Amino acid sequence: MHLFLATGRFPFLITIATIFIGLYFTGILSSIISTLAVIFIIVLGIILTLFISKILSKTLLKGAPSSFILELPPYRKPQISKIIVRSLFDRTLFVLARAVSVAAPIGIVIWLFANISFDGINILSHVAMFLDPFAKILGLDGYILTAFILGIPANEIVLPIILMAYMSTGSLVDLSDTFQIKEILISNGWTFITGINVMLFTLLHFPCSTTLITIYKETKSFKWTFLSFLLPTVCGIVICFISNGIWNLIF
Repeated sequence: MHLFLATGRFPFLITIATIFIGLYFTGILSSIISTLAVIFIIVLGIILTLFISKILSKTLLKGAPSSFILELPPYRKPQISKIIVRSLFDRTLFVLARAVSVAAPIGIVIWLFANISFDGINILSHVAMFLDPFAKILGLDGYILTAFILGIPANEIVLPIILMAYMSTGSLVDLSDTFQIKEILISNGWTFITGINVMLFTLLHFPCSTTLITIYKETKSFKWTFLSFLLPTVCGIVICFISNGIWNLIF
């Protein structure tokens, strides 16, 4: 089962925690609280992973445990040059090739979505408006949900897509100024609960394309690949629905 929290999600989580949770504190306390919020999200991801794994072991994966035999190769003195070459070609370039094969087409799609218009509105906004009613139920908005969908090649581009959509720039936006990001998000309706639900959905939504491709390569099964996509996404939808419902009930 895919671990909910991939490392590519950390920068986004840290940024949102700093803006919408650390916002209510000053000085070093702001950093401490933001860090604790991210740690809480990580722990929640681990708990949910163990919980879902337990359910799967009692349902879809139920059966007699299979044996696993690992034959260890003869020990030899490592050769640094061979380690570097094999690491470069067997791992780094292999992963990069997979990422580029998906990222390049998606990059074209994102550009087309942002720059082709119908009735004076670009495709990205049309999609966002279509998704907006459902996204509101989860405490998000249509642009946020669209960004997660278009960000399937890599979690790192979700925030740039959101900023691109809000600023109508026509190309991905990469801002390093947290205060500027905060002003853009708040001016487009983000609140404390929006930040919380975005963090939850960031934690729980579908794996990136490279992970999905790897799962298919390992399992040779569209069923397990689709399940790896569907299961965390459903968890994200349910948790955000509950979170937003509790917030609206209380406040």
